[in-house]
Amino acid sequence: MWEARAAAGRAEDLLAWAREQELTPAPLRRETFRAPQDRVLVITWWDADLAADLPDLPDPDGELAARPVHRWRFESVDCT
Repeated sequence: MWEARAAAGRAEDLLAWAREQELTPAPLRRETFRAPQDRVLVITWWDADLAADLPDLPDPDGELAARPVHRWRFESVDCT
C-alpha cells in the first residue's frame, strides 16, 4: 500500500502522477483511490511473500506531496 498527501492545490496532479507510474513486473491487481485531505492511495496485489523484493511507487518528484509517502505491506488472512 502506498499513500501520499498532496501539497496544497496539487491533488489532481498527484493523482495523475500516481496513475502514470508503471510497475515492472506488474502486480496481479492495482487500485488507485482518492480520499479527503487530498490523499492518494494505491493498493497492489502480488503473488509473493511479504519479504519479496517487489517494485513500489517512488516518492513523487518536486512539490507534489505535502509530507513523506507512507508505505505498508500486508498479507491476506483467511476470515471464516
